[in-house]
Amino acid sequence: MSTKSVTMVRIYIKEGDKDIDHHDLMRSLFKLLHEQHKVHGVTVFRGVAGFGSKGEVHADDLLRLNVHLPLVLEFFDEPEVVESVLPRIQEMVPTGHVVSWSAQCGCN
Repeated sequence: MSTKSVTMVRIYIKEGDKDIDHHDLMRSLFKLLHEQHKVHGVTVFRGVAGFGSKGEVHADDLLRLNVHLPLVLEFFDEPEVVESVLPRIQEMVPTGHVVSWSAQCGCN
């Protein structure tokens, strides 16, 4: 098995976030990555609790009916593919909510 250099990307948002057209941000990002850029795969993780730089806690409990839980979208692809989509993602997501790093993928 050989290895290949890839770029990992992690995007931090929360349920209920909207894009500039007032559509669901998670769905818009998913559509961008799946349909337009055809990345290798995307996984969305739903957190049970979290807080950001403002310190506002978002948690899943029975006392809150309107919960905006944290979501993390993660994907990897060849560096060129990531470089082509990253500027668009950064336009859609608040500053500081996207991280990326180089990684190695075991490929056939």
